[in-house]
Order: sequence, then structure tokens, then C-alpha cells
Amino acid sequence: MNRHHSRLSLRNFYQSACAAGFTALASIGFGQEIPPFPEPETEDLTMQPGYVSSQFIYVDAPFPSCHASTIEETEHGIVAAWFGGTHEKHPDVGIWVSHLSDCGEWSTPVEVVNGVQHAGLRYPTWNPVLFQPNAGPLILFYKSGPNPREWWGEAMVSHDGGKSWDRPFRLPEEIYGPIKNKPIQLADGTILCGTSTEHDGWRVHMEMLKISENGQWSWSRTEALNDGDTFGAIQPTILSYPDGRLQILNRSRQRVLTECWSNDGGKSWSTMQATQLPNPNAGADGVTLQDGRQALIYNHTRQGRSPLNLALSMDGKTWHAALTLENEPGEYSYPAIIQSKDGMLHMTYTWKRERIKHVKVHPDQLNLRPMQP
Repeated sequence: MNRHHSRLSLRNFYQSACAAGFTALASIGFGQEIPPFPEPETEDLTMQPGYVSSQFIYVDAPFPSCHASTIEETEHGIVAAWFGGTHEKHPDVGIWVSHLSDCGEWSTPVEVVNGVQHAGLRYPTWNPVLFQPNAGPLILFYKSGPNPREWWGEAMVSHDGGKSWDRPFRLPEEIYGPIKNKPIQLADGTILCGTSTEHDGWRVHMEMLKISENGQWSWSRTEALNDGDTFGAIQPTILSYPDGRLQILNRSRQRVLTECWSNDGGKSWSTMQATQLPNPNAGADGVTLQDGRQALIYNHTRQGRSPLNLALSMDGKTWHAALTLENEPGEYSYPAIIQSKDGMLHMTYTWKRERIKHVKVHPDQLNLRPMQP
């Protein structure tokens, strides 16, 4: 089956499913039933349709614990980063980087930045986010500070795809950069970042970065999109649609992924609402595919951080099960996802806080199954 015919078939499948009544729940409370994630025909990931490859980015490393990976493609290839150290919040936690070679092997991790302030003070670093703008150097955003209530945003850039880096610099006061998930670049060049704060309840904000022709950065920021009470939400991931609308999906303390929509390029947003998808108060990430579909990697559960799942949607409302990446006991969390130029989906995630795992899949070969309550 050629790729064009496959996409048409998928669209027909979605239309048929909606006609049959597989619609998303308007909202979910603690006592309401969530739509189950249909079990794949086999629990073996390597045998599930669409699977291409999987591997640990490293097996042995000079740090025992890792978390919060990010992945990006540049003209030099695919690069990943994460934070690693004794354990999350320990002052020795730094940001580590690895590169995927043309033969499919990851390079030895290298620490590229840490939280050393001076000889007598070192803070942990947190939540790296790699982003390659349409023009200019690769950007690595990250946070430094004692905890998420007191941290601040920093960034550094690379002109060779992450092999070497300029000196890090601190972002302006009350600007944190993308807090966990990658930004998107709008048609006018604005880099739209999903961010959040935790010092006054869990609140989502959006930040806009404009980079001038001479490389100067200018920032603006929205007010909080939620009050921190109805929903305590953080860590938005951004999806875009052909009609210009934007959607964010957010981690929440209410055990569901929440959403907001924008019709004006992210300047204003709708009231935050619950989606049909559960969330165990853990990070998720999504990406808009080249054919207009949306892909989301997340934990389809309200408790714990297993299983880890991949779902696809045409409209951001009705989601279809695609893959179960992990379902054994343990923590499989804080995923990141991109689509590379060749159409493949690349996902990275925390594997039991011990390693970072990379999974590659073909989005046109996935076996999509409707989720229904």
C-alpha cells in the first residue's frame, strides 16, 4: 500500500469511527470511568505494527539516575538530552547529551552544562528542552535552581547540531522557556513555548520568543491560563491544526490531561477543560505529524507511571490507541516525541530512572484502535 493511499484509509477509518459513536468524553472526574486503552495483539513491542527499532541510549554512565529526556533533529542528525546525577534534586545533577549516528548507534553521553554557581555553590539542573528553529543555531533550554518553585530558566546554543556549545545564559526574570516539551515555530517566526510555574499553585503560561536577524532575543508571556484550583496543571505540549488553531495538552493533579485552544496564534486561550485521557500526574508529549494527524505519548492510567502508550488523533478530541511501549511494573515516564524529516516517529523516555530509551516507529503502519468508555 502506498503512503498516500494509507493516509486516505486512516482518514476514512476515523470518519467511520466517529459515525459509529466513538466520541470523546467531555470531561472526566475522579469517580468517572475512563476509556480503556485497547490491548495490542501482542505485548511484545517489537511485534506491534509500526515498530521499527528500540534501544537504550546508554547502558553504563557516570551517573546512577536520569530523567526528563528531550529529542530533536538538526541538519547534523538526531540529538537527545536529559538530566542525570545521583538523583533528581541532587546538586550534582547536570544536563547530558548524546547523538544518534547514521548507523543507528548513540554516542557516549557527555555532560554539557551543570548548576555550578561558584566554588562553594552548586544547584541541580532540570528539564532540558532541545529545539531547532527554522534558521539559526540549535537551542538547549533548561532550568537551574534548588526546586521547581525557585528555579530559573537558562539556555545555550550550538552551531554544529549539539557537538559544541556556547556559554549558557540566564533568561529574563519570570521567563522560564519551554518547561518540559518542545516549542513550535509559527508562520511569522515566533517560537511559541509552553511553560508553567509552581510557586503559586500549578499554572500554565505561554511564552513567545522572537529572534531578530542579528540574533537578539525578545520575550513576551501570557497570564496564567488556569487558576491552579479547578485544575492544577503544568507542562503543556502544543499541537497545531490546518485551520490555524492551536491546542495544548497539560499534565494535571486532577488525574486527567487538560486542554486549552487558541485561535490567534497563542495570544489568548480558551478556558481549561478536561480531556478524555487519563493522567497519573506525569508528563506527556505530542507532535503534529506531516499529514496533519496528532500523535501523543503518555501514561494511559490515573495511578503510577506504567503503562506508557502512543495514541493518534485527527482532531485532538477523539484518540485512537496505536502502541503500548511499556506495561511492566516500574516507571516509564516523561516522554518526548518528534517526527523526523523521513516521516519516522522518534520517542525517548525515562526507563525506571536508570536509563533513557529510544523507540522509532512508522506512523503509517500503526494499528489504530478506537478507545471508548
